[in-house]
Amino acid sequence: MQASDRFNINSQLEHLQAKYVGTGHADMNRFEWAVNIQRDSYAAYIGHYPLLSYFSIAENESIGRQRYTFMQKMLLPCGLPPEREED
Repeated sequence: MQASDRFNINSQLEHLQAKYVGTGHADMNRFEWAVNIQRDSYAAYIGHYPLLSYFSIAENESIGRQRYTFMQKMLLPCGLPPEREED
């Protein structure tokens, strides 16, 4: 692998990280990454009707109630953020 190939791969990765929030970046901590994953999952469940109906049947809830539950879980999917250390 040549130096130009590495530069090209890194520039593509930086472009993806700037374009899509869920791909993360070097300064992202574990909590932020987990929140992104959970929110992306809930958004996919809400956006794809077959998945939403599957969860509704599995939990014996109406589709509207399940959609509402998922939207409420998107607010704080991993609980409150941890306390930040002051340097």
